[in-house]
Amino acid sequence: MISETALEKALDYLRDTAETTAQMRANRLYIEDYSRVLKAIIMSEHLAEPVNAQERYAFADIRFKNHLEGLKQAIFEDEKNRFLRDAASVKINVWQSQCANERAQKI
Repeated sequence: MISETALEKALDYLRDTAETTAQMRANRLYIEDYSRVLKAIIMSEHLAEPVNAQERYAFADIRFKNHLEGLKQAIFEDEKNRFLRDAASVKINVWQSQCANERAQKI
């Protein structure tokens, strides 16, 4: 049974984390897009090489590896936050189902 207190906590959590959630998602999307920018920057440092060699240099560059670590962290934070918000939403849905069942039993 989901109590009304638990329901209120779930609703408060969803409301109170909305801005943080948006910022985490924005960070993740920015870092994902920046992957292409960083790759192009590193590739441009090897213009004398064929394109496939430029790409190989870019992917092997420590800056790209460090970028991927940052991307990994941004994805982790965004996904963790999404799972927590999903759990709060499920709690609300369960409460709604419980209320509907209680009403149906009274009829």
